[in-house]
Amino acid sequence: QLQLVESGGGLVQPGGSLRLSCAASGFARDYYAVGWFRQAPGKEREGVSCISGRGRGTNFADSVKGRFAISRDVAKYTVDLEMNSLKPEDTAIYYCAAVVQRQIGGCVLSTAYTDWGQGTQVTVSS
Repeated sequence: QLQLVESGGGLVQPGGSLRLSCAASGFARDYYAVGWFRQAPGKEREGVSCISGRGRGTNFADSVKGRFAISRDVAKYTVDLEMNSLKPEDTAIYYCAAVVQRQIGGCVLSTAYTDWGQGTQVTVSS
């Protein structure tokens, strides 16, 4: 089981940027698709973005397309979520999750991710 640790959350003004990082030493042992999800108070959890196990495919929720980017740093065993042009409605707890994916292909945000981090709070407010 992977131990996923998120970092980089915080308070930012509307229009600002944050970079979240999801770290797991276990990323070195296999190919993992990694997804970022978020949950705002009183709302259901939603998928934000994902990157495939071999890093060739990405996917984004419509609400963040053009504003968020996802990338994998193989050397650091991290998957980062770059969030730009942040809006108050982006406020939520952000979680990263992972699932083994060895085949070449894309990722989906509805995959049953098996390992989850504890989350990091992102607050967008003036």
